[in-house]
Amino acid sequence: MRPTHPETIELQQLREKIDRWACELGFESLGISDGQLTQAESHLLEWLGRDYHGTMAYMSRHGNARTRPHELVPGTIRIISVRMDYRPEDVETSLAGLADLRNGYVARYAVGRDYHRLMRRRLQRLADRITDAIGPFLYRAFTDSAPVMEKPLASNAGLGWIGKHTNLINKSAGSFFFIGELYTDLPLLVDGPVTDHCGECSRCITACPTGAIVAPYQLDARRCISYLTIELKDSIPIELRSLIGNRIFGCDDCQLVCPWNRFSKPTGEPGFALDPQFAAPPLVSLLAWDEDQFSRNTAGTALRRITHQQWLRNVAVALGNGPRDKAAVSALTERLSHPSAMVREHVVWALAQLQGTHSAG
Repeated sequence: MRPTHPETIELQQLREKIDRWACELGFESLGISDGQLTQAESHLLEWLGRDYHGTMAYMSRHGNARTRPHELVPGTIRIISVRMDYRPEDVETSLAGLADLRNGYVARYAVGRDYHRLMRRRLQRLADRITDAIGPFLYRAFTDSAPVMEKPLASNAGLGWIGKHTNLINKSAGSFFFIGELYTDLPLLVDGPVTDHCGECSRCITACPTGAIVAPYQLDARRCISYLTIELKDSIPIELRSLIGNRIFGCDDCQLVCPWNRFSKPTGEPGFALDPQFAAPPLVSLLAWDEDQFSRNTAGTALRRITHQQWLRNVAVALGNGPRDKAAVSALTERLSHPSAMVREHVVWALAQLQGTHSAG
């Protein structure tokens, strides 16, 4: 049993200190909620019932622990949610990266260091500062690492609202940010949610290349490019391949067109700075990476969420969606003998696509 928290420390004073410490650690904002997720639980069950989660079986595991924080971490009565911005460049530069189909596009959250480790370390340091001030207390830190409803929790804590594309939007910072949590037993004062400011806008729905946003606030992950290029371990459905374009890891389209991202700012966190090799990487070069090169070049990044075979699958599809030139055909032909049947199948598809593509000269 942990020691009783000192009675002399006022909760409001503690909250003010926590806000200050969070800022010093590089978090752009912090909010607190009571962990009540009744509405989010209902939405999750409906989403699962429609099979929108695809092969992400983990979304239906863990019983109610995902939507009832006290079941995941017994004793939890408050959730401290934090935000850290990651956008490495202006939106126009990102859009330009999508325009040249000879190059691959990596979702901008993945072009720097792996946010999981960085965010968890900062959250641990925040918890350490609280411990130094009041003594031991119950906590557990999360960053996209457990059955946690991060966006609804952050929304309830006032960090933003969940937009029609199902991402969290902050009125003064857009949506290019990571969120993390500290589950705790501290009886801190809670913040209230903010109102939805999407209004009549539907740009994200219109911009989705694969039509994955099937209705406002409803995402069919089975059609989402982030799911297809990262979560899906098997073959990408043929009818969706030509819609993926040159996106080889994730997709930012719904965020790039969101009007609220005119308020987003480039990150000040060095760890999220753009790695030049993922700025606008030539697809032909990427397809040539062997497994050792893939492991070396993606070490310490979120790109390690996928395997080398998935990487080759994604790059092959992107090449098939690009212009027909000798370099592309040659690179794909070299992979026709790859030991993976999945890789070979996507290479064959890509070569067939190029047969009907206008020659680039």
